[in-house]
Amino acid sequence: MIKVLQKILFLFAATSLSCVAAPFEDSMAQRLQACTGCHGAQGRAGPDGYYPRLAGKPVGYLYNQLLNIREGRRHYALMEGLLEPLSNAYLLEIAQHFSKLEVPYPSPLPASAPQELLARGRTLVTQGDPGQEVPPCQQCHGEALTGAAPHVPGLLGLPRDYLNAQLGGWRSGQRRAQSPDCMGHIANRLSNRDVAAVTHWLAAQPVPANAKPLAALPAWPTGTKALHCGSAAVASAMATVAVTPQVLTPQAAQGAYLARLGNCETCHTALGGTPYAGQRPIETPFGTAYSTNLTPDPATGLGNWTKDDFWQALHHGQAKDGRLLSPVFPYPSYTRVTREDADALFAYLQNLPPANQPRRPARMRWPFGTQTALRAWQTLFFTPQDFQPDAAQSKVWNRGAYLVNGLGHCGECHTPRNLLGATQQAKALSGGLIPMQNWLAPSLLSSAAAGIDARHLGDTLQLLKSGHASQDTSNGPMALVVQGSTQYLNAADLQAMGVYLQSLTPSGKQVKPKASAKTAAANHASSAPAVLTNVAELYVKHCADCHGRQGQGVPGAYPALANNRAVLSADTSNLIQTVLHGGFAPVTQANPKPFGMPPMMLMLSDAEIAQVLSYLRNSWGNQSAPVTESEVSRLRERQASR
Repeated sequence: MIKVLQKILFLFAATSLSCVAAPFEDSMAQRLQACTGCHGAQGRAGPDGYYPRLAGKPVGYLYNQLLNIREGRRHYALMEGLLEPLSNAYLLEIAQHFSKLEVPYPSPLPASAPQELLARGRTLVTQGDPGQEVPPCQQCHGEALTGAAPHVPGLLGLPRDYLNAQLGGWRSGQRRAQSPDCMGHIANRLSNRDVAAVTHWLAAQPVPANAKPLAALPAWPTGTKALHCGSAAVASAMATVAVTPQVLTPQAAQGAYLARLGNCETCHTALGGTPYAGQRPIETPFGTAYSTNLTPDPATGLGNWTKDDFWQALHHGQAKDGRLLSPVFPYPSYTRVTREDADALFAYLQNLPPANQPRRPARMRWPFGTQTALRAWQTLFFTPQDFQPDAAQSKVWNRGAYLVNGLGHCGECHTPRNLLGATQQAKALSGGLIPMQNWLAPSLLSSAAAGIDARHLGDTLQLLKSGHASQDTSNGPMALVVQGSTQYLNAADLQAMGVYLQSLTPSGKQVKPKASAKTAAANHASSAPAVLTNVAELYVKHCADCHGRQGQGVPGAYPALANNRAVLSADTSNLIQTVLHGGFAPVTQANPKPFGMPPMMLMLSDAEIAQVLSYLRNSWGNQSAPVTESEVSRLRERQASR
């Protein structure tokens, strides 16, 4: 029945569709479809009046905003997720791409505000209000209000809703800039009526014929007080600062490699914060914990710790002062790290620049987080242990087992947990839902999930090294693992992990999920010709340009969807999350400019997403249960409530 329905679907798609997928081009425009999906073709601006124009804005301004969003100074969760796995260098290239685009501006909408309000807006924009310490907008944004290189944006050609939202963001603290934050200072001196006046007047002004930003701002009028904006200093540099490599002892150099292997920097660095200084929030079902300061600051970090103290933390889950540590710090895995590797890791951390950043107390529900509860938890679920090589296995296999189960702590995500948050060791590496994140860490034991058999070994190692493979792209939490850890593994260690994981995956033919009678009935119920054609049209319109009309993908850019394990997975959490939120593969040494996917949650309804996913799960030889609208809605709502 399923195959018959598929043939009907392809017949209607072939005879009814008039649009043809565009040819693939290896360009920045193609890479940045994750941006133009919301901000409009060529960054002209989104159609809803909220997503701003990117085209033609000063490169420094665009670069600043990308940094501010990624580092938490400007809040928009969807953009934060898109930018988190990208490097400063790639953000600069994105800014340069959009700043060079010259495309027409839309005509302004007629002003709908009272003339008195518009007059007040014109006064604030052109003259300011000295009594409120508000300079005229023209003073920084240019007389023509088209901005100035390298960091001041134009104010014309922007929807009023967007202007309102940004001024509101500065006033509420949802939008900040590098200190000193001059726009925050100005916005908080405007009344609600002043904000309405300014945005009404600006949105009604035509964009001049020459809308390019000024090459530089003219000198400020004599007698005016210049504003010093922190973002200007950032924009003037715009590129990553070259850092002289630190000379380390052989032991500390080995520790630096081990810190990468354990992905220590990612968890112990707050967004936009000092590396390894801690305070990154880690959400759990029991509350929020904050990572600690690993720099050698004597007051707030590890400056007064000894290597024995550090070993006690890794091996026994106990701090220098005797406090039991929360298992949010994955010492149940780190307990297997050898003393030699622990000492090397500590030697590296002691070479970091000291950062004075106090420990932020956890916000856990009572009694979780208390020493009594942690003592009970350790009694029930934790026993310090050393890694014991298996004499029956090769040296390479044992190295892989040590990396996967020790400092690599793969089981902390890929193992299901019990109601008290402990990993269920009887089901080690069999897959688990990552708490609070709604992403599935798939089973590493099954070739139908993420297990490594002979056919998948090469792809998996490529994925760990570059973040991209023929049928997969690292996204969600795994993108940060690749970005901060596995891309730096040497070839021998990467191969060792592959050998070990491959030994856990039963050999033989991969078993695809079979469609049940219920699945066939569900497909049949929604297989009316009009519905089938509509779904195929949605796929062609939103997916085929990148993933191909036959789900074949583009090597090196977009994964194939045909016979794709992630597409066919019985648990559709990751598939739905990927389509809802889009994203980029992580920037890696092997893939420095990854291709992006736009967030479809802004373009398609839950019902349409469910239909498209059901379509690709039962096309091109794929055969798997359909996705329901309620599954999509549940994940969208969970993410929105965080």
